[in-house]
Amino acid sequence: MANDTAANDTAGARPIGRTERKHRAILEAAEEMFLASGYLGTNMDELAARSQVSKQTVYKHFGSKEALFVELVTSMTDAAGDRVHRDALDPAGVVDVRAYLEAYADRQLEIVMTPRLLQLRRLVIGEVGRFPELAEALHDRGPKRAIESLAAVFAQLDASGRLTVDDPLVAATHFNWLVMGEPVNRAMLLGEGSIPEPAQRRRHVADAVRVFLAAYGPRAGTR
Repeated sequence: MANDTAANDTAGARPIGRTERKHRAILEAAEEMFLASGYLGTNMDELAARSQVSKQTVYKHFGSKEALFVELVTSMTDAAGDRVHRDALDPAGVVDVRAYLEAYADRQLEIVMTPRLLQLRRLVIGEVGRFPELAEALHDRGPKRAIESLAAVFAQLDASGRLTVDDPLVAATHFNWLVMGEPVNRAMLLGEGSIPEPAQRRRHVADAVRVFLAAYGPRAGTR
């Protein structure tokens, strides 16, 4: 996230004020420390020092260690979701449904299967007992958001005859887990070395889309 922030600040984005710079600096330090040391292992005095602000400033911005942790999880999850959906094509203009679905799925896997987001997922799972609301936030802002967005797309593709979908939400759920299930589970359990290389990822995506279209493909007489 630190690199993304720096790129935004130098690529013609609006100037940010001192207060926002401090807020970002605290979040960037929190990302490094929470992902490396976990919730209990993160020391707020050290976090303030890394952020180059006072401990009082940290609490002025976030109120508590718990609130900072919650904002970090939601901001990282939202940023990943925004990247997945930001460049999605308008389904009204889709000609090649297979290519459209493969491009979406490949982008989704590439963004979600980064070491930091996998670390975040593991961290949240490990803290479910302490922060049950975080697991819900991660689900709602991650898989649930993706599935609901896909459901809206699939409803439009069904209306144009390019897919055959009785229940868009069910179809979107099937698609999401055909794409995400195996590679994410493997990387979560076996570590970052199991993140697929681009060629392997594209083969998986092509297989997932092929299976999906076998069940939900275009009606006879359409393409």
